[in-house]
Amino acid sequence: MLDQEHGGGGPEPIARLKGLRVEFQTKDGPVVGVEDVSFDINPGETVCVVGESGSGKSVSSLSLMRLVEFGGGAITGGQLWFGRSGRADIDLAKTDGDEMRQIRGNEIGMIFQEPMTALNPVFTVGRQLTEGLRLHKNMGKSQARARALELLREVRIPEPERRLDQYPHELSGGMRQRVVIAMALACKPRLLIADEPTTALDVTIQAEILALMDRLKRETGTAVMFITHDMAVVAQMADRVVVMFRGNKVEEGPVEQIFESPQHPYTKALLAAVPKLGEMRGKACPEPMKLLGKPQAEIKPIPGTDEVLLRVKNLATRFPVKGGFFRRTVANVHAVEDVSFTLNKGQTLSLVGESGCGKSTAGRSILRLVDPLSGEVNLDGTDIMALDQAQLRRARLDMQMIFQDPFASLNPQMQLSDQVAEPIHNYGTLKGSEVQDRVAMLFDRVELPRSFMRRYPHELSGGQRQRVAIARALALNPKLIIADEAVSALDVSVQAQVLNLMMELQAELELSFLFISHDMAVVERVSHHVGVMYLGRIVEMGPRARVFENPQHPYTQALMKAVPIADPRQRKSESELNFKPIPSPIHPADYRPEPSIYKEVAPGHQVLVTDSGYDRSEAIVEVENRLRDGQEEAEGAGGRRLYD
Repeated sequence: MLDQEHGGGGPEPIARLKGLRVEFQTKDGPVVGVEDVSFDINPGETVCVVGESGSGKSVSSLSLMRLVEFGGGAITGGQLWFGRSGRADIDLAKTDGDEMRQIRGNEIGMIFQEPMTALNPVFTVGRQLTEGLRLHKNMGKSQARARALELLREVRIPEPERRLDQYPHELSGGMRQRVVIAMALACKPRLLIADEPTTALDVTIQAEILALMDRLKRETGTAVMFITHDMAVVAQMADRVVVMFRGNKVEEGPVEQIFESPQHPYTKALLAAVPKLGEMRGKACPEPMKLLGKPQAEIKPIPGTDEVLLRVKNLATRFPVKGGFFRRTVANVHAVEDVSFTLNKGQTLSLVGESGCGKSTAGRSILRLVDPLSGEVNLDGTDIMALDQAQLRRARLDMQMIFQDPFASLNPQMQLSDQVAEPIHNYGTLKGSEVQDRVAMLFDRVELPRSFMRRYPHELSGGQRQRVAIARALALNPKLIIADEAVSALDVSVQAQVLNLMMELQAELELSFLFISHDMAVVERVSHHVGVMYLGRIVEMGPRARVFENPQHPYTQALMKAVPIADPRQRKSESELNFKPIPSPIHPADYRPEPSIYKEVAPGHQVLVTDSGYDRSEAIVEVENRLRDGQEEAEGAGGRRLYD
């Protein structure tokens, strides 16, 4: 059937979408999620479906799995042909529920975007991994467990035997995502659908997972439908690219053709908004991105000043690990260890590193949202560590934070104008009509229409919510803003607009940013200085150009190698990726860490020469063994991320 329609030329496609149309019923009538989409997926081929939130790319994948109807959608037109192994092709749009249950997880595997909702919180990882194997492959309990162990090793999960008996909440985000990938690969499906599988992951884990999926595709001939908004990942993974916009396919072609000569205006705008690693080579200062439709004259470098605003010296933050009958502190999680840096007025210092390296804890420690154990924090002449609660409250007029998840940091029950005005009311900096004027000005400043002032957070997109969070952070005219992964969850074009907005505000108001991120291309675009963190310490620090163009520490070099570049001709091979597993930051209670000693390799460019934790002492291993035996459990904010 399929081969005749395909013309019998090349290999027969594993999946074929023809004129797919999906509608969702709402109180205001039907809403079209996908209008008219057609494309093929061939054996051993990766087809990347790209587009922004709301373009219909996830709805297309959920339609292939026939999961869209569980979310209130209905396939109202088109065909979804799927080539089964050794059997006649079937139209999934018309397949009954029993047959779909046989296909799902067995012949079509799916990696979902949000691992915590894809995993069942009440079953162990082992139970969830073996379920599909026992159901579809008729394996016995011990055989399924052995295969599950093998899968966990394939996705590079440390201590896989222990992980099998753990529950999803006991794993970090990166590990949960790897478990979801292992589940999708368990039955060696003919078609693998990956919906934003690496969006929430660190650059090194992302590189490993992309290499793993690529190797698997080559070895097994599995076809991959890869859904993403990250164009660098597309360049790394895709054979063919399908670009979607508002429920329609606007362009399709081989990956080189899409990147080198895009035809549709939307594809051109999408590629223009992608920060590419290496783009800032030869430029001393950050500058806003040249987005399509923006006049060239507005792009100006941001030099900043030579005046120091923030000075951090020997900062250390630890979280206790309690254990035993009396809940004594038996060990500590060394989240931040002997961190020192300075940040000038009007400049950006970026802290980069993987999950659990301590960069977010460092940001929170500076604001004293987490109380540091020791160290000095001096903001514009004020010793932050010496302040009592009342003085600290006043000092926070000058320092504000933009959190990673704007939906969690905004109050769902308050109008946006009240949320932006809240810091002004709290500190009484303005009165009466001045407050509303200031809020209106802030909405203008972050390029949101004033009509949005009466809206609630759920009525906005992710990028718009992040703009509200920026407006709220600016409400008190702070000198320092700590941006913790502020753009990591945004679509590429929205991310570019928010980054440009932050840089324009910096140039205009002489703002200083402490920018916390794991996205190296974004960091290169916005930073004056960069600090690379590993196991709670800064292992390399210096001007952005020197750190990016001449990385000296082995960890920085590995991090740079892992970053996918938005150019299909510069793909990374698996042999280039050489990561040592990150050791645990848990140390015995009586452990005394060495001070951080740096060597200056160029003016302002420093590299850590103290042992940065690549080798562990026997004492640490002993504590970890006791933790594993279940005698202790990690407590405190650090306890959730001990192993990733």
